[in-house]
Amino acid sequence: MKENVYLAKIQEAFKELVDKNNLNEQNIVITCSVLTPQEAIGDPERKDFPIQKGKEKMMQACFGCSYGQAFTDMANGFNGKLKDLTTMQLKTNYERAVFISGLNAVLRDLKMADRTIHCKDDGPKKCSLELAEMIEKEYGQPKIALFGLQPAMAEVLAKEFSLRIFDLDQDNIGQEKFGTIIENGICDIGEVEAWSDLFLVTGSTICNGSIVDFLQIKKPVIYFGTTIAGTAGLVGLKRFCPQSA
Repeated sequence: MKENVYLAKIQEAFKELVDKNNLNEQNIVITCSVLTPQEAIGDPERKDFPIQKGKEKMMQACFGCSYGQAFTDMANGFNGKLKDLTTMQLKTNYERAVFISGLNAVLRDLKMADRTIHCKDDGPKKCSLELAEMIEKEYGQPKIALFGLQPAMAEVLAKEFSLRIFDLDQDNIGQEKFGTIIENGICDIGEVEAWSDLFLVTGSTICNGSIVDFLQIKKPVIYFGTTIAGTAGLVGLKRFCPQSA
């Protein structure tokens, strides 16, 4: 499958980095713990984030003094050596979340990635306002395709831009939110690209494998969130996540 091929490339690049820094020979333990919604995002004003609704959980890896996170719908703990991540199969959402959270922590420790800890409290609201400002400054008034229903972001963008929202959660698909009917994220990407001027894509796509759908798009693509931090730093994807730590 093409998503496995892309993840294998990311894993191979990570393995080369680990080898280069002689990390395979060290007895380093990476632990991933499942965070509660309170621990993950604090107390934002709104209560409709996927993690608050139980749709997703956040896994957190600790490497040295650095942390990395990843959203997933298949969360569980993990305790192993760093070299285990370079050979992990990455066939399930759980394995991918372990690998990606660990990748984020390691690249943060190596100063190759930053902002790997999710923002809390009023962070999502501030992020959304900054996003709208950045888009207008850099892209004018584009037609935006938002993949991944981030409610604070969607609400702000819907007020200022022509917006289509796509999601994989069956409870959201077909529902009207912020004056927009949520469309199925499994869709004709070519049709969406023909309509849009800009794609905003959740970084969680690296965990579920759907990121491959956006790699060949000719229109600008911006990934958002902490999950994509390490991958963006490793292969140079454009990312927006100003309020994370």
